[in-house]
Amino acid sequence: MRFKTSFSKEPKHSDFVTCVDWNTTEEVYSCSDDHTLLKWNLMNGETNKIADLPNNLFPTDMHWFPRGPGSNRKQGSDLLLITSADGKFHLLNKNGRIDRSVDAHKGAVLVGRWSYDGAGLLTAGEDGQVKIWSRGGMLRSTVVQSGAPVYSAAWSADSNQVLYAQGKMLIVKPLMPNSNPIRWKAHEGLILKVAWNPSNNLIVSGGEDNRYKVWDPFGQQLYSSAPHEYPITAISWAPNGGLFAVGSYNTLRLCDEIGWSHSLEKLNTGSIYALAWSSDGTQIAGACAKGHCVFAHVIERRLEWHQYEASLTGRRSISVRDVSNESWERLEFPDRVIQLALGYDHLVVVTPSQCHIFNIHHWNTPTIIELREGSVCMLLLCPKFFLLIERSSVYLYSYEGRLVSSPRWAAMQPETMNEKSISLSDDTLAARDQNDPKIIHVFEIGSTKAMSEAPPMLHTIGILEIALNQGGSAADRLIAFVDRSHDLFLASVHGTGQRKFGKLGRMVQSVRWNSSINILAAIQDTTLTVWYYPAVIFSDKHIVEKTCAKNDSSDFGKNPVVVNFYGNHVGVRRVDGSLVNSAVPMTVSILHEFASTARWEEARKLCRMVKEDTLWACLAAMATKAKNLLIAEEAYAAIDEMDKVEYIQHIKTIPNKTAQMAEMILMTGGVEEAENLLMQNGLIYRAIMVNVHLHKWNRALELATKNRTHVDTVLFYRNEYLKALQKSETLEKFIALKDQVPQDPDKIMEMIAQELEKEK
Repeated sequence: MRFKTSFSKEPKHSDFVTCVDWNTTEEVYSCSDDHTLLKWNLMNGETNKIADLPNNLFPTDMHWFPRGPGSNRKQGSDLLLITSADGKFHLLNKNGRIDRSVDAHKGAVLVGRWSYDGAGLLTAGEDGQVKIWSRGGMLRSTVVQSGAPVYSAAWSADSNQVLYAQGKMLIVKPLMPNSNPIRWKAHEGLILKVAWNPSNNLIVSGGEDNRYKVWDPFGQQLYSSAPHEYPITAISWAPNGGLFAVGSYNTLRLCDEIGWSHSLEKLNTGSIYALAWSSDGTQIAGACAKGHCVFAHVIERRLEWHQYEASLTGRRSISVRDVSNESWERLEFPDRVIQLALGYDHLVVVTPSQCHIFNIHHWNTPTIIELREGSVCMLLLCPKFFLLIERSSVYLYSYEGRLVSSPRWAAMQPETMNEKSISLSDDTLAARDQNDPKIIHVFEIGSTKAMSEAPPMLHTIGILEIALNQGGSAADRLIAFVDRSHDLFLASVHGTGQRKFGKLGRMVQSVRWNSSINILAAIQDTTLTVWYYPAVIFSDKHIVEKTCAKNDSSDFGKNPVVVNFYGNHVGVRRVDGSLVNSAVPMTVSILHEFASTARWEEARKLCRMVKEDTLWACLAAMATKAKNLLIAEEAYAAIDEMDKVEYIQHIKTIPNKTAQMAEMILMTGGVEEAENLLMQNGLIYRAIMVNVHLHKWNRALELATKNRTHVDTVLFYRNEYLKALQKSETLEKFIALKDQVPQDPDKIMEMIAQELEKEK
C-alpha cells in the first residue's frame, strides 16, 4: 500500500499554504499567507479563487463543520472555521464571506477544531490558553490557562475531553469540573502536531525531535518511529482509524494504525504544514511551504482470501490473481474505488456512486447496487451477507444485491465505526454503543423478519473490541469482547433464558475468530493463544487451559496484532509491519467437523490416534454439551479428570433418561436449565434434591411448598446439614415450619425410595 501523489508544476498560491481541508470527497479548500481562499475540484482538475481575505488575516488552521448524523449538519449550514495569527478566529460560509470574527487569544490562534458532534469548537494559541466556544462563537469556558504556547490540540471522540501539546508534554484534559488531567512527557523536543482518532481512540504526536509516536489515551506508548531528517510538521488520521499520514520537509509518509510505515514519498514542495483526509479515507491533501497543495490517493491496497489475491492497482482498476493457476483478472470501474473487501467467495468493490459485487467464479457478471449517499466508510463481510456503512446509515445486503435491512440504534455514529466496534455473522449483527461503550447492541437476522433488535448486552466497564464467531448455527453464536482492562470475555448471543458469560483470558490486545470454525485466536501480552474450543468456558471452565495452545515465540515482538485467521493459519502483524504466520493443527478442524455432524466414534478414533491432551479436552467439552456420556467419560479419563469420570459413572446408573440429561446439564453449571427440565417432566423430587445438594435451601423449600410435596424431606436434610456443622437454624422460613411439619426419618426414606422407583 502506498500513496500516489500529484501537484501542479506551478504553485497556485504565491506564499506559504498553511491550512487545507475537504468540504466533500471531491472538493478541497486551501488558505495561504497570500490572503486567498482557493477551491480545488479533483473531478475536473480546476482551481478557483473563492475569496480574497483581509490583508491582516494570516491563516493558521482551517476546519469545515463536520458532516454526519452526530453533527446535525443541514442543507446550507456549511461553516468554515479559520484561525489567524492576529488572535482571532473567523466563521466563513461556502462562498468565502466572513460571517463572524471573534477575538479569541492574545497572540496567534494556532489551532481551531470543531467538535465531532458540531456542538462547539475549541481554539488554542500562543498565550497558552485552550478555549471552548459555541457554534455561534460565544465563549463557553477556558479549559487551560498556562504560560507556554499550545501548538496543537484535538477533541476526544465523545467531545468530553481535549488533548493538547505543550512543550514536550501531552495532556488529556477532561471537561468535567474537578477532574484531573492525564499528562506525560511524550517527546524530547517541542511537540508540533497531535491527532486523536475517534474510531480507534489512539493518539499520534510529532515534534522537533524528528519522531512520530502512537499512544493510547492513558499515555502508554504503542510505537515510536526512527528519527526523520527533519521535524514532524503535519499529522492526520484517516477517518476509520486504519491509517494515518505524517508530513515533514519534502516528505509524506503513509502509516498503519499501529505505527509502522507503508510507504515514504519524497516530494519537492518544502515543508508540509497541514494534512487532511477525505471522508472516505482514500485521499489526502497537504498544505506546502512552496505554495503548492499536494494531493495523494491510496493505491496498491492488497487483500487475500484462500488462493485469491486482489490488488488496487490504480484509482479505477483492480487486479485479481488466482495463485493456484496464476490466472489474472483485471477489473475496470467507471469511477475511483473507495472501498473493497474480499472474502467468502466474493469481492465487493465500492465507488462513490455504485457497489459492485463479484462472485470469484464469475468475474464478468457483477451485481451492481446504486448507492444512496456515496460516501462509504467501511465494508464488512460474512458468509451470507455484507454490511455497507455510509456516513449516516448502515445497510445490510445479500450477495445477490438485495437490501435485507437498515439497522439503527440510539446515538448511532456510522462514520466513526471500525472493525473493532461492529461485527457481523449469518444471523447476528453486534455493535458497540459509541456513547456508552459498556453496551453492545444485538440484532437478529431472521427469515421471517429482516432484522429484529434483541436485548442489548451490558458489561461493567467499557469495551474495546467485539467479534462474532462465523461457524455453526444461530444456537452456537458467540461473541468475544475485550474490555478496557484487556480481559477477554465470551458470551452466548441467542438462546432461552439469561445469556451465558465467561472470562477466557487476561492482558489481551487483539482477538480474531477463525473464518469458518469456532476457534479463537488472541494476543496475550506477546503470546499468541489459540482456544480450540472456546465454548468450553460454559461447559467446564476448569479445563479451559487444557483446550488452548500458546505460542510465546519471540518472533512476534512487542504489540503484535492478529490480522487474519483463515483455515489453519493465523496471521500476526508485528510492530514493524512484517507478517508472521502460525499454524493450527489440522486435526482441530477435523475434530470440529466430526462433533458438528455427531460423528462421535470417528472423533474418538481421531483422539486415540493423535494422543494429545488438547484434543481430548476439546472432545470432553463437546461430548458433555451433546450429552454423550460414553464419549465424555473416555475423554475425561484421558486427561486425568477422575472426578468428572466418577460423576459420569454415577449419571449412567440413573435409570431415567430425563434425569440423566438434567445431571449432564448440572455438570456444565446450568442449574436453572436442569431444574426447568425436571419440573417440565414431572420429576419434582429430583428438582428439589438438585437444590438440596447445592445447599440452595430457600429454593428447595419454595419448590416443595409450591408443589405440596416433600416439605418434610427438605426440612430433614436441612436439620442433618445443621447437625453436621453444629449450628442452629437461622432461616426464617425453616424456623416457621419446624414445629408445623412432622419429620419421621423412616417415612421420609420410604418416600424417597418410592420416588426413585417411579423414575424407573
